[in-house]
Amino acid sequence: MTGASRLRVWWRVLRPFTLTASIVPVIVGTAVAVPSYPFHTWRFLAMLLASVLIQSATNMFNEYYDYQRGLDDERMVGIAGTIVRDGVPPKVVLRLGFAFLAAALLLGVYLCATTSWWLALVGVICMAVGYFYSGGPLPLAYTPFGEIAAATAMGPTIVLIAFYLQSGTVTLRALWVSIPIGLLIGAILFANNMRDMAQDAEGGRRTMVILIGRERGRVLFASVFVAAYLVVVAMVALGMLTPFALLVLLTVPTAVYVVRLYYQHTEPAKLHKAVKGTSNLLFRFGVLMVCAFLVSTLRF
Repeated sequence: MTGASRLRVWWRVLRPFTLTASIVPVIVGTAVAVPSYPFHTWRFLAMLLASVLIQSATNMFNEYYDYQRGLDDERMVGIAGTIVRDGVPPKVVLRLGFAFLAAALLLGVYLCATTSWWLALVGVICMAVGYFYSGGPLPLAYTPFGEIAAATAMGPTIVLIAFYLQSGTVTLRALWVSIPIGLLIGAILFANNMRDMAQDAEGGRRTMVILIGRERGRVLFASVFVAAYLVVVAMVALGMLTPFALLVLLTVPTAVYVVRLYYQHTEPAKLHKAVKGTSNLLFRFGVLMVCAFLVSTLRF
């Protein structure tokens, strides 16, 4: 294997398109604080890197434990399964996951030392969710609660931490802004589970979509998008956000496109682009939300 090939393999181990779930909450939480509080550059960068490291470690634990439980095989669709496809040593993947968590922990120590040590408890809980999503005797990914736990840990929790690092407080406004971000992160996981539901059922998983069925899953999936947009519209109507926040409505066509794919197809190979589309939707939604807050700081 050439050096370039090795880099591509390790890049796939990180599952790069999923990293929007770790980047968007940090930039949105920071953007909420920017109009009213001084910007702390190093806190922002440390938080962003720590969030990406935790997400990457979670992906590696998922890679390792899915392989250990025999869930990954040649039928897999997407970028997961590098142990099966590319021969990456399982123990190397596991050790790298723990190394990433250790690096995130060191960054967390810096953030706590410059703000509050109460953040340590929240950070440890987030890391625990990352590990126990796939690891442990009863992984969250094998239950109906996987999407809820991960969406809460990576959505509202990270948004509020990022906001707190800039402001030193937590506000109701920041909490409400975090809700659509959490919903869209949950949608990525739900999209992934709906794509893989047949193989997951064979592997013993009991995810939410397996319990409620594909048809109800489609309805729930679409409803999550609707709820995310309604929260933003409601906040604008109540004066909690400026009208610039309605920029996020520019992503509605992407949401419609993704939902249609799930109504048109059931084959995992055809639904993989829908999973990526959901991740891209989160990124565009988050960037437009950040732009709305930055524009609101301008004086015309």
